[in-house]
Formats: sequence, C-alpha cells, structure tokens
Amino acid sequence: MTQTTDLRGIVPERGSRNGSGGVALAVILLGQFMAILDVNIVNVALPTMRVDLHASGAGLQLVVAGYIISYAVLLITGARLGDLAGHRRMFHVGLASFTVASLACGLAPTTGTLVVFRFVQGVGAAMLTPQVMSMIQRSFTGAARARALGIYSAVIAGGVVVGQAAGGLLVSADLFGTGWRTVFLVNVPIGVALLLASPRVVPRDETSHRTGGLGAELDVPGLLTLAPAVLLFVVPLIMGHELGWPLWGWASLAASAVFMAAFTAVERRVAASGGRPLISPRVLRAPLLLPACVAMVFGPGSWGAFLFTTTLHLQGDMRLSPLESGLAFVPCVTAFALVGLNWQRLPARWHGRLIPAGFAVAAAGYLCVGPLAGGGVPYETLTVIIGFGLGVMPIIMTTALRHVAPEDAADASGLLLTLMQLAQVIGIATIGTLFLTLAESSGSTRHAEYGTGWALAGAALLGALCALSLGRGRTTAKH
Repeated sequence: MTQTTDLRGIVPERGSRNGSGGVALAVILLGQFMAILDVNIVNVALPTMRVDLHASGAGLQLVVAGYIISYAVLLITGARLGDLAGHRRMFHVGLASFTVASLACGLAPTTGTLVVFRFVQGVGAAMLTPQVMSMIQRSFTGAARARALGIYSAVIAGGVVVGQAAGGLLVSADLFGTGWRTVFLVNVPIGVALLLASPRVVPRDETSHRTGGLGAELDVPGLLTLAPAVLLFVVPLIMGHELGWPLWGWASLAASAVFMAAFTAVERRVAASGGRPLISPRVLRAPLLLPACVAMVFGPGSWGAFLFTTTLHLQGDMRLSPLESGLAFVPCVTAFALVGLNWQRLPARWHGRLIPAGFAVAAAGYLCVGPLAGGGVPYETLTVIIGFGLGVMPIIMTTALRHVAPEDAADASGLLLTLMQLAQVIGIATIGTLFLTLAESSGSTRHAEYGTGWALAGAALLGALCALSLGRGRTTAKH
C-alpha cells in the first residue's frame, strides 16, 4: 500500500524539501488546535473574570458565546473565501487576525471590550479553520487522506480537553499576576511562530480562476440569509438557560426557521440562474454526504454535552480542581485518537460497519455515566469506552468527503465544520440544560448524571440509526 499526495489546487513552494508534507500538516493542524483550544480554555477562567472585571452572569455568557457565534456563522463564508482567494492566503489572514484578537482579549480592560474582541477572535478562527480541512482534502488522497483526517479529528478532540486542563493550569499559575488573561495571551507566541513557519512549509496556492465578480462568487444573498438564520438559532440556545428561556428566545428560534427557508429558496434561485451558491447542490448530491452529515451531528453533539456536564460533575460533587478535571479526560481522548488514527488498518469490508458499531459502543458507555458517577477506576474505564466509540468520527468525515470533487472541497469542509460546531452548541444547550436542571432540583451533580447519561445514550443511538445507511456504503478510501 502506498500513500500518495495529490497536488491539485496547490503547488509546491520553491525551496521546499521532499517529505515536507508532514511538517506542513503539523503547522496547519497546530493552527486548528489553537482555534479549538479557545472554545474551551476560557471556561475555567470565568470565575476569575467575574471578580476582576466585575462581570455579570450575562456578560460571562457573552464572553463564551461571542466566540462560538461568530465562529459558527462565518465558517462557510471562510471556506468560500479560501476557495476564492487561496487556502494558504486565507489561513494566514485568519491566523494573523486570531493572534491579534487574542492579544486584545488578554489586554481587555472591561467586559464589554472583551466580548467585542472575542467576536473578532471567532471571525479569525472562522477564516482559519476551514482552510485546514480544504487543504487536507486537496492535498491528500487514499490512505494518506484517511490518516490526515484521523489526525485532524484527534487534534479537535485534544483541543477540547487540553483547553480545559491548560485553562486550569494557567489560571492557577497566575503568571506575573495576570490571572485569567494568560488563557488568551498564550496564543500570541504560538500564532507568531506559525506565521513565521507557514510560508516556508505550506505549499502556495494555485492561481485563482474566478469566473465573475467577488460578490457573485461569494453569493451575497445567501450570506445575508444564512448569517441571521444561524445567529438567531445559536444565540437563544447558548443564552436560554442563563436567562430563563425568555419569550424572545423562542421567537428567535422561529425566526431562524424562516430565514433558513429563505436561504434554501435563495440557493435554489442562484443555482438555477447559473450562479455559484454558497452551498452547491452538486455538493449536497455527492453520494453519502447528507446521511454522513446527519450522523455526524450526533457525534460532536453528544461529545460536547458529555464534556460539559462531566466537567461540572467533576468540579461539583467530586470536588476536583479545574486542572484535575481536565486531566481526567486524557484516557478518553487517547482512546478516541487511537481509533481515529488506526481504523484504516482494519479490513476494508469492516469500515462501513464500524460507524454504527462505534455509536452503539458510545451509547452503552453513556448508560453507565450515572451508576459510575462516584469516580474511581471503573469511571476512568467508562470514559475510555466512550472515547473508543466516538473514535469513528474520522470514518464519517472520510465518507462525507470521499465523493466530493476537489473544486467543491471548500463548500464541503465549511458545511461539515459548521455542523460540528452547531452540534456541540445544541448538545450543550439541550443535554446541558437537563443536567443543570436536575442538579439544581436535587442539589447533587451525581444525581444529575443519571438522567444525563440516558439522554446522551439516546443521542448516540440516534447516531447509530442514521449511520446504518453508511454501513451499506463503501467508506474506505482508495488505495
């Protein structure tokens, strides 16, 4: 078996050495890692922010939500800009914006300015992260692509857990009396190093071949309907529990459905007129893409809810420190990474069946969340089982992208990344709300874990059902 590299869409940089593909992959994945890290690293710093900035509960919610909202809303746009202006170029633009915004967040004097800079940081992440999957899709084929996507998924999972552990470590260290500010300032030296290294190792973009004006290529009507649809959907889900699910939140969700219907109509009209819609119907018609997208929602959705609720339990009834609670997930992520990096070594005839089987294994693990919530070795074993089950995510990603043409990689990657981000928001908002309600009513996070475990198992079983159609398709990559 040989690993091949397909250089359609990018050309090697002058002076690059043979075998530098691994270095380039490491650089772009480190950029991805920073963006994922910042979704979670801020959580453990919120109590310190409240005291230092005299922030309200709503203000703290916006510090978290601002990043997620702008990130989710602009992911597809970021993918399209990469397709138009060049993936490496937009990777650099996003990385520079993210780094500068991180510095601004670390120096923010008030809650209001911090919220604004968190929005800007999310914009930078939305410009940066879609380019990573697009460059993998365009640069690798066969076993090389499957392995790269496995590493990509492991990086995402690692960023979630390392974010929690690193946040606890940095806040506890209180370097130079900076307290919570280090969770943002840590990005600055990493971002600068990547900006210096990337031009040397990442292949440059091929000359763009635009067929129309920038506005037509970006599908402005699509942007103007999709952005409010996602915004109106995400905001009430993130802030609903904090504010007691007010009427405006339900109205916002209803308005989101209206805008999504308008977006669908706009996209059909753009495609019918020969334009370039934001989400190409050709992409949606790619074999197995839609069922893979549906199945994918239940993976990150249950995973995000599991991390959120379990972290609260570990720091609640189990009274672990932020650092200890973050480290408690290391076995789970290790199992996730082992499956993601090695599934292609199994016989090809097994690949399609691994997806529903993995979801079923995760569901079995989730059912034990409540009974084993007291901690100890059985609980650590439980997290390993869940990690092994959800380790099938790279297989779903490979399935979704397998039949997507290279010229549609930007649209497909933007769609997948947006779904993954929104799935986590939905999981935390729904199952997280259930956990918080049960914990408040019983006064015990351990008691809340029982109902939460059943909800998580239900989500995983739905993912298994959706993945059955994928099991009947051929998901292995070409060799």
